[in-house]
Amino acid sequence: MTGHVVTGSTPSQNLAGRLTHFFASRWGIILVGAVIGILASLLQYAGNPPNMGICVACFERDIAGALGLHRAAVVQYIRPEIIAFVLGSTIAALLFREFKPRTGSAPLARFVLGMLAMIGALVFLGCPWRALLRLAGGDLNAVIGLAGLVVGIAGGVFFLKNGYSLGRSYRAPTATGWLMPIIMLGLLLLAVFKPSFSEGGPIFSSAEGPGSMRAALLISLGAGLLIGVLAQRTRFCTMGSIRDVILMGDTHLISGVGTLLVVAFIMNLLLGQFKPGFAAQPVAHSNILWNFLGMTLSGLAFTLAGGCPGRQLILSGEGDGDAGVFVLGMIVGAGISHNFALAGSPDKLVDGVLMVGGISVHGQIAVLIGLVLCVALGLTARQRVSA
Repeated sequence: MTGHVVTGSTPSQNLAGRLTHFFASRWGIILVGAVIGILASLLQYAGNPPNMGICVACFERDIAGALGLHRAAVVQYIRPEIIAFVLGSTIAALLFREFKPRTGSAPLARFVLGMLAMIGALVFLGCPWRALLRLAGGDLNAVIGLAGLVVGIAGGVFFLKNGYSLGRSYRAPTATGWLMPIIMLGLLLLAVFKPSFSEGGPIFSSAEGPGSMRAALLISLGAGLLIGVLAQRTRFCTMGSIRDVILMGDTHLISGVGTLLVVAFIMNLLLGQFKPGFAAQPVAHSNILWNFLGMTLSGLAFTLAGGCPGRQLILSGEGDGDAGVFVLGMIVGAGISHNFALAGSPDKLVDGVLMVGGISVHGQIAVLIGLVLCVALGLTARQRVSA
């Protein structure tokens, strides 16, 4: 009689399996939405800009400024949260054996989509996460921005239904998957040691304005790492949540996004950070048309690229080269936005008089050109099915 050995799962494998099952559930995505809502409000309370406890677009814009890609002195700072999102994702991916270096096709298209997404976001003055946090803080202009986001995503879904694709991803050499985490480690060293490379040159750090408003480095890193780990485990994505509802009627992801909004609202009430209204909201303008169109452009670009800016950071941390190209496109797009006066300017109170902000003619033209480019890409980048 031949015997055989029966092997069972180890305790660590059982724990990993249970955690994976939980984070794939609706309760898992709800928990992550709640954690992001809490941490974003606390980061604001700890020193980050008002209604901007977390804003991927704004924080990448600040990093671009710190590196000298633009010279808007009030928005220059290496934001630790961006670094930590990527590194937290890398840690989670390694622990759960999901670090998979991969890359696909159309890198230039993905880079340009990142640039256009950033231009649209800086016209609105915020990414999808910040749109939710602005609304949770009482900024009613965010309703207009979110409406534009939905329209842009709906446009992207239309193209997806009609065969749009930039091509599939393929396995890549291991070293390529580590490039974005290594870049972020380099940025972390620059943030910690603050070297000076030339007189009057980078690394820049704002002395006033939103770039000067920051939580302590370790607080920002800790919050970002936790969000990076949790977002990697749950595939949290604001763009994906709206896309899934429109495309499939699936409410899994949007339950987490809704939780973020509700929890951040409650936290802002508790912390005295809720100030409702349209005019003179912090780092925001009340131009309805361009708030709407800016986020329409961003939503369309996010959908064509396959994820919102937060999701792209998380994907880049787990080895996705396509997402890394999009992230770099956004950072370059931030430099272009400020160097060419495309970004929105916030409302201001000057001696008690409201000075309404908005965007320049250059910014308006850039948004319209961006929409045309995205539509052209959506119409032409289509998979052809052979008979």
